[in-house]
Amino acid sequence: MAKVVLSKSGLQKERENLKLYRKVLPSLDLKRRQLMGEQKREEKSFERLEEEYRAFPGTIARELPMLGGGIIDFASLIRVGEVHKGTENVVGVRLPVLDRLDFEEQSYSLLGTPHWVDPAMDRLKEFAQMQARFEIGQERVECLRQAARKITQRVNLFEKILIPTAESNIKRIQIHLADAERAAVVQSKIAKKKNRERRLALAATGEGEAMA
Repeated sequence: MAKVVLSKSGLQKERENLKLYRKVLPSLDLKRRQLMGEQKREEKSFERLEEEYRAFPGTIARELPMLGGGIIDFASLIRVGEVHKGTENVVGVRLPVLDRLDFEEQSYSLLGTPHWVDPAMDRLKEFAQMQARFEIGQERVECLRQAARKITQRVNLFEKILIPTAESNIKRIQIHLADAERAAVVQSKIAKKKNRERRLALAATGEGEAMA
């Protein structure tokens, strides 16, 4: 921490710092509250997404029980390719969003495969997209948590360290300057008293010499 300069210029600097800290703190606190609000909303949204994601395999199994028979090797027919992500700005934080998924599909005979393969492929694509949104949802929540944590640390820095330290430094400098001013006044009075006594002594000496 910088050494406190016990002078009028040091006092002015501390006052300017305190003014700046008090000006910045409200905007930091506002952003902190906004981020925490967005974090809570994102967490609730992710909870709903997670419930849907966890339940989706069961939904597919009920709709297409024939998938469990292993009649069709879907891994050889469809595979998730590249995941394309974008970003959006939420309260100054760049959050990932899903743009699209690329799928690598192998052609198959429409006549040589069961009629339910097409809807099964569509449902598998839906599940892959949901899984991608789930993973991105985790990233979004974590990004907001980290941003909220950092801004909270900054608010605490201003609120609990910088502002109290500046206030303490101002009081310390003011006390020092007041003490120095009182000491200067006392020294001035002592000097004046000594000068007066010296003049009186000189005057007395001069009168004694005149009488002699």
